Amino acid sequence: MKRHLLIILLCVASQTNAQSIVFKGDTVFTNKSNLSVTVTLRQPLMAYLQALAPGQDSLAKKGNYQFTFYVDNHLVYHTELWPGFPDPNEQQWTKPLIDYNHEGTYWSQYAWYRFMNNGGDSALTEGPHTLKIELRPYVKTPDLRIGAVIAEGQFPLYVKRKVAIRPLPLAKVQPYRDLPVSHEKFDTNKIKQLKGEIDAGVFRHITSIVAIKHNKILFEEYFDNNTRDSLHDVRSVGKTFAAALTGLAIRDGYLQSEDQTLGAFYPLAAEKAKISLKQLLTMSSPFDGDDDDDQSPGNEENMYPTQNWVQFTLGLPVDTVKYHGQWHYFTAGVMLLGSTLDKIIPGGLEKYADRTLFAPLHITRYQWQYTPQHAPSTAGGIRMNSLDFAKFGLCYANRLLIPAEWIKKSMSHQLPVTGRNNEYYGYLLWNKKYGQHETYYCSGNGGNKIFIFNDLVIVITATAYNMPYAHGQVDKMMEQYILPAIY
Repeated sequence: MKRHLLIILLCVASQTNAQSIVFKGDTVFTNKSNLSVTVTLRQPLMAYLQALAPGQDSLAKKGNYQFTFYVDNHLVYHTELWPGFPDPNEQQWTKPLIDYNHEGTYWSQYAWYRFMNNGGDSALTEGPHTLKIELRPYVKTPDLRIGAVIAEGQFPLYVKRKVAIRPLPLAKVQPYRDLPVSHEKFDTNKIKQLKGEIDAGVFRHITSIVAIKHNKILFEEYFDNNTRDSLHDVRSVGKTFAAALTGLAIRDGYLQSEDQTLGAFYPLAAEKAKISLKQLLTMSSPFDGDDDDDQSPGNEENMYPTQNWVQFTLGLPVDTVKYHGQWHYFTAGVMLLGSTLDKIIPGGLEKYADRTLFAPLHITRYQWQYTPQHAPSTAGGIRMNSLDFAKFGLCYANRLLIPAEWIKKSMSHQLPVTGRNNEYYGYLLWNKKYGQHETYYCSGNGGNKIFIFNDLVIVITATAYNMPYAHGQVDKMMEQYILPAIY
């Protein structure tokens, strides 16, 4: 039986300043447990920041809390929260560290995710433990100044994450338009075990898994109240649609080739006018934009609040030294590619995509997201059901609809992916190997994937948005269950 317990521990290391952290949660710690904290300070955080950096202004933008995590009194990890949350003028606040049904909703959860991803997961072995958290103020001005402990608390956890998994029966497969049922053999026990682990929360927030082998449905499974008809928000999986539509636009004469430059479509200074569509397709343009860098001027989070995303992107500085032809993840560039197609194709990109791609695939239910100018947003977010996403993947696997030469270019090692070993990028397609099995794939925030193999397409949809485990857990599912079951 789960027990709920509140514990308050006053800090002894800094008696004059420290107050308490109160924990509330399940003391039996499972894959679906919740845990929240209430922090009470002797004075607001801002007062501590001012003491660390007297005379400095804008301290709310320069400092916040440092979280330090201990397991059984052993230091595991510390992290500085980005400035902004919570309100530095608050003297008490309550927030979840873990909220299984609302992951990624609260800023406080990211401190926990980083802890678990940097030693916490391995430190919390099966059995009894004590979790302890200390809070300190910090200011970066630009040197990092860290104050004394201002609150601490501890909580007993009995870790029970390795529960006996009950394999679950597979769903009966029914034909779908253009996709008959496969009768090929596969290891059903592995997929039943995978279903059980998803149900038990070992793999979190998976919403569907679909396998299409030799153009037939091998298995399809849905989770968390989703069905075959559910439309999934697969985030950046939608970027690959921009590549497919670019190939079709070249076929139909709306573009000469991917080597055309932005100067053919927009009045730009020489440096920007020379940027090619191919550079947008391979995320190698010199625009100073990198979604993996919070300080990058072209980070996608800086684009979304603006009134005109095309103007935002074209207005970015270029840096031919920093980006000398190498890969850097640049969402705004893919949006620009789609908006350019929308600009030059009569009737716009939405009607063109429906006529040339979706209608031939008998895909009738889908939802675009849009830019502020109401162009389909190829930054990501198109919604379809899982089997229709699989049909899109089959275009690449079977060389259908999209010109074969374009698919050959798309599914090639155009550039190595910066910071990863033996991984490459094609035309808005990722590439890597699972053992001996090479795949090109679409990838989106939350762990959303369309994997394309020679004779196989796997679609995985998920809602683990912004979770550090999202993509890693999909790799484990592929390596330990899905591919061994099929091959």
